Amino acid sequence: MTPAPPLEALQRTVDLALAEDLGVAGDITTDSVIPPGTSIRAEIRSRQAGRIAGVDVIALTLARFPEPATVTIIAADGSDVAPGDVVARLSGSARTVLSAERTILNVLGRLSGIATATAAAVRLVAGTRAVIKDTRKTTPGLRTLERYAVAMGGGVNHRFGLYDAVLIKDNHIGIAGSITVAVERARSRLGAAIPVQVEVESMHELEEALRCKVSAVLLDNMSPDTLRQAVTLVGGRCHTEASGGITLANVREVAATGVDAISLGWLTHSAKVLDLGMDLQ
Repeated sequence: MTPAPPLEALQRTVDLALAEDLGVAGDITTDSVIPPGTSIRAEIRSRQAGRIAGVDVIALTLARFPEPATVTIIAADGSDVAPGDVVARLSGSARTVLSAERTILNVLGRLSGIATATAAAVRLVAGTRAVIKDTRKTTPGLRTLERYAVAMGGGVNHRFGLYDAVLIKDNHIGIAGSITVAVERARSRLGAAIPVQVEVESMHELEEALRCKVSAVLLDNMSPDTLRQAVTLVGGRCHTEASGGITLANVREVAATGVDAISLGWLTHSAKVLDLGMDLQ
């Protein structure tokens, strides 16, 4: 099911962004140069091909200013655009539109960039069983928005935080002493029915995780050949997820190994902003 736009998270981000941009003095350039009551029309256009996410930021930002301005959305969230395509049309107060411009473009460009990167990865694995997942490698304070953008790109959201799923990683295992001990401790505290995912870096660790009857394994930094062996060994007994060192250049090869999912941290920590611009009409 398509997720609803995270309006509360967008509003918080808009308020923070405007506080950074306006300070205590406001937009001293626009307020000095543009007389009150001046009206304009403008268009937000994409300067490159991409996937749109976050268009609700436009209306939310415009609404924070005293002089009214309105927006008509042309390319809704989840839409694909080509260079030159119109994303939205704005009309009303010139002061409002100009003062809101950077906040709108910053947020919309960031989220659309993540959606665009995700859509590219999703297209590359089409026809395989693998889904593209995000990770917790998000911008602090923007996780809800960035993960929504991943969903708009056709990706699947992983656990939201540390509180909603068990993922035993290498450092947990190192401190606990073994995968077996770590899994036993998690189940002792949380109950035997709790799903447990374990990160493994070798076939030996995978075998131990399978003996523990975990619900999923995170196959970390494995070559395609090793991933194929891992999928064969698992034999459908648990969910398999590949992670680490996976790019657009090799994601198709990884998907072809038969893994159920591929997690890509760079979708949120390194995706390039979609180049958007605002032009007066």
